[in-house]
Amino acid sequence: MNGPVRRIVIATHNTHKTGEFRALLGAGWEVEDLTMHPELPVPVEDGATFEENAGLKARSAAERLGEAVLVVADDSGLEVDHLAGRPGIFSARYAGPGAGDAGNRDKVLQELEGVPAAERGARFRCVLAVARGAEVLACFSGAVEGRLTGAVAGEGGFGYDPIFIPEGHEATFGELPAAVKNGLSHRAKALEKLLEWLEDAELTSPP
Repeated sequence: MNGPVRRIVIATHNTHKTGEFRALLGAGWEVEDLTMHPELPVPVEDGATFEENAGLKARSAAERLGEAVLVVADDSGLEVDHLAGRPGIFSARYAGPGAGDAGNRDKVLQELEGVPAAERGARFRCVLAVARGAEVLACFSGAVEGRLTGAVAGEGGFGYDPIFIPEGHEATFGELPAAVKNGLSHRAKALEKLLEWLEDAELTSPP
């Protein structure tokens, strides 16, 4: 993308996630996140869907940053068929407060213990909400289908990446190169839709 560098704030404190956005957006964007805005409160994610949670996070930051700043928030997670879609919107805190990525992965693997490979279907789902001021302007979704392993494999990525094998591959997101993962990911698919919308809406020019 040519032209002046454009500023965008990602409404997250997860620097791994920010890094994915930075890689996916490319050099035409100046990407910040909430670690650069410690004055902003963290909203309670009490929505019932990915879309509701993404919207409330985007709007919470955008209201305080003002009309000149474009804010994007995502809500994403792992949906496991055998677990009736869990952990879903609770993916980041599935094993309880303070459990972290390893604890969440371990809980899912324990719940799937003894489940055959053919019944370990799952998907990553992402919803992106873009906001400016007090208004959520649009939401975009993306998903990547796959299956879960029986054990952690790979040290790349974050979250559930080391136990998720995307469709068409034999390696987990934790083993695949970042460039490959970013080309397949649920976040990349949602972001592609967001970028198309930004171009059509002529909102990419600096205010």
